[in-house]
Amino acid sequence: MIKQINNAGDNNLSKHILPSSATMIGVCITALSIIKLARFSGLAVWLSHLLALNSLVFLTSGVLSYAAMRSTQSARLEHYADIAFIFGLTLLSLSTVFMAVVID
Repeated sequence: MIKQINNAGDNNLSKHILPSSATMIGVCITALSIIKLARFSGLAVWLSHLLALNSLVFLTSGVLSYAAMRSTQSARLEHYADIAFIFGLTLLSLSTVFMAVVID
């Protein structure tokens, strides 16, 4: 059965998205630092841009989840935060595959 979007008073998902998205920003920054410190060239420039974009996606997710905890329209904002977080995870997974190609 499909679960409906949470009611305005029940925003438990945002409480999980906010710290997780902050952690994932740290993961992106760490991977970006490794790429920069190792001084890879060529495709690594694209990878660094992809990781920087990914950090912004996780930042968007975190801001939306924080806004959902503070807002009366929390269900809609929480839904958008969830979509942004899943998109960020997908982008990070693609980045790791791309990193494996660049480093190898």
